[in-house]
Amino acid sequence: MVCGGWCCTWDGDHHRLQEKNGTDKGAPSSKAGQYSPKSWDQDIPAPELPYPAAAILVGICACICFVNSLSGEFVFDDSEAIVNNNDIRGETPLGNLFHNDFWGTRLTHPSSHKSYRPLTVLSFRLNYSWGALEPFSYHAVNVVLHCLVSIMSLRVFYMVFGNGAPRAALLSAILFATHPVHTEAVSGIVGRADLLCALFVFVALLSYVRAVKGMPDDFSNKGQSYYRNTGRCGHSVLYLLMTAASTATAMLCKEVGITALGVCSAYDVLLAHGGLIGRTIILLVIGHNQRAVTLWRNLPDGVVRGLIWRHVILAVTGIALLVARWVVMGSTVPRFMKVDNPASFLDSIFFRGLNYQYTYSMNALLLVLPIWLCFDWSMGCVPVIVNFSDPRLLTLPVLWVSFIMLLRRGMAQGRGSQTSRCVLMGLAMGIVPFLPATNLFFRVGFVIAERVLYLPAAGFCILVVTGMRELGVAGQVNKRVLQVGYMFLVVVFVLRCQQRSRDWLTEKQLFSSGLDVCPLNAKVHYNMGKVAADTGDVVEAVRRYREALRLNPDYDQAMNNLANILKDQGHLDEALHLLQQATTLRPDFAAAWMNLGIVQASLGDHGSAENSYLTALTHRSVYPDCLYNLGNLYLEKGDHNAALATWTNATSLKPSLAVAWTNMLILLDSQGLYQPAIEVADKALRHLPNEPALHFNLANTLGKLSRYEESESHFLQATNLDPSNANYWANLGVLYHRWRKYEQAEKSYIHALRLNPTLKSAQDNLSMLLKATGKISR
Repeated sequence: MVCGGWCCTWDGDHHRLQEKNGTDKGAPSSKAGQYSPKSWDQDIPAPELPYPAAAILVGICACICFVNSLSGEFVFDDSEAIVNNNDIRGETPLGNLFHNDFWGTRLTHPSSHKSYRPLTVLSFRLNYSWGALEPFSYHAVNVVLHCLVSIMSLRVFYMVFGNGAPRAALLSAILFATHPVHTEAVSGIVGRADLLCALFVFVALLSYVRAVKGMPDDFSNKGQSYYRNTGRCGHSVLYLLMTAASTATAMLCKEVGITALGVCSAYDVLLAHGGLIGRTIILLVIGHNQRAVTLWRNLPDGVVRGLIWRHVILAVTGIALLVARWVVMGSTVPRFMKVDNPASFLDSIFFRGLNYQYTYSMNALLLVLPIWLCFDWSMGCVPVIVNFSDPRLLTLPVLWVSFIMLLRRGMAQGRGSQTSRCVLMGLAMGIVPFLPATNLFFRVGFVIAERVLYLPAAGFCILVVTGMRELGVAGQVNKRVLQVGYMFLVVVFVLRCQQRSRDWLTEKQLFSSGLDVCPLNAKVHYNMGKVAADTGDVVEAVRRYREALRLNPDYDQAMNNLANILKDQGHLDEALHLLQQATTLRPDFAAAWMNLGIVQASLGDHGSAENSYLTALTHRSVYPDCLYNLGNLYLEKGDHNAALATWTNATSLKPSLAVAWTNMLILLDSQGLYQPAIEVADKALRHLPNEPALHFNLANTLGKLSRYEESESHFLQATNLDPSNANYWANLGVLYHRWRKYEQAEKSYIHALRLNPTLKSAQDNLSMLLKATGKISR
């Protein structure tokens, strides 16, 4: 059976050391000294395919599940990580990727989430260089990556089950490729961090397997064996270095990559050398001390020494990576709000622990029954357990009894050691990558996140297929029933993946699907409000924002967005109250401070407005929109120099801020500073050559200087860029009027009035022109 490159047999050269009771029930007998590679999974009702065919099948299954996501848009977190992230743009220095977090915020900034994933951001940057902000290429890369990870999982499963179990490996890989819990990681573009991380975690594990296989059992100093062992050791060191490099790469894609070292350790103890070390430890734990001592004494020379040496390397690698990560973070931890992870803010350690365990059971349920999938599980989606009468506590005994039963089966030495090792390795691959999400080591910024289950799903698949094999061996379930049941499960998984991928096509579909699962989630209603506001449905937006605040009265972002709508509707007093409340709840909420300044300025409270703008700038130093509004405030106060200086700062930070350039032009023109106005316009047009307002205002200034041809050129560009703007045509008519091109002036006035019949300036100017040319009687 060909299994491809990085694969290994279960027992290798040590099958002679297996205990007499370590042979699986149902396995065919073999002569002494012979090993049947097909003995373990022969009762699994599946065809035995060669590795290339199996890999192609797995890749096809992975592609079918998520191919419909290719037509999706940028949704949810994609906006912040990609659309609004300057780090993915070519004009931004490449070095910024290694100083900023995943969202483009400086890692040392207090508001940074400390998510350091520069290689993932680099992949977005490559996408941007191919097709700017066209989402197709981003989704295509995600689908291809999932196919690669699924095919790589086939190699991993060959390693877990052994070369003699190709059926089990194939069925596990198909389950992994089609599991619906992967939808968020594949269909949500920001899920690429999980895809890349999983790819390099698998590379690290498979490299470590080669390192273990290449490690000599006995470092003798005699003759040829010394040189042969030295060569094998050199290859092992190379693979260990590959393991360390792959783990570091995985961490640079997503922080959970560090768990690759834990999975490698689990392999070394549970699977390497036929799992002798693991079996010895288990015998000690269950009290079979004599058998443990006997097995320990029969271990080949160098096995324990090699295990210790490799674990020292794993430990040193892990410590070095964690220290480097801590330094990069600025030696600070991210700050999360109560709404992100309410249970972690409970005063009672006991109830905090109960809530954590409940979330573990919810994650396990998503793997077993992926029906209730939601893009966000915060803000009331999972209410906090605060008393013993909560019926959800009944899930905890189910969780722990299931875990203990699996652990007990994994530690059972008399019913098939290979099955036991599969169970233990499945548990290890399911639990170790999940550890960073458990809140045990540090507080995380979510309650449940489906994409963190991308790697743990591999362990789940191992347990499912191992269970199928056990049912087949025991004869309790007909093989045909097992076969039909598995095929039905895969079909259901594929259909569920396709259905869930459609939910991720647009934000409206995604957020609507969230309401079906978490109707009490304030964030879902907030996002529905954002979509409604973006599409101009103000009534629906207000309704959604108010519902979000009803469910979570401290939701500062909902307050800010609702206040913006109320401000535009003229409800300034309510908007003022909401923004004051938002800034009280979150004093570093820069956007709320800026909007508060706008409302205060509209109410005529210029002193408070200036203070609010300056407060916003203290919390976000690079905030060109706030500088623009502060410039407007200075203009209202009559401080023209301060207004010009502030707008200049805004445009230096954001050259694409057209409104600031336009205001500078209008102010300079109104002061008779025509030449400075022209210089500002020329500079602005270098950044915004297709901005009609800039061409229009520059044309007005040039017309006042009687530079008619230049003025005409910019007026025509303005009307070409915005042909429905009646003011542009009316002012073009004024230019021709002054230029004494009366026929063209008349045509421009008439065209302006066609666009806007109530435009009084065009009516008056046309009337004056017709009187002057004698076309109407005086």
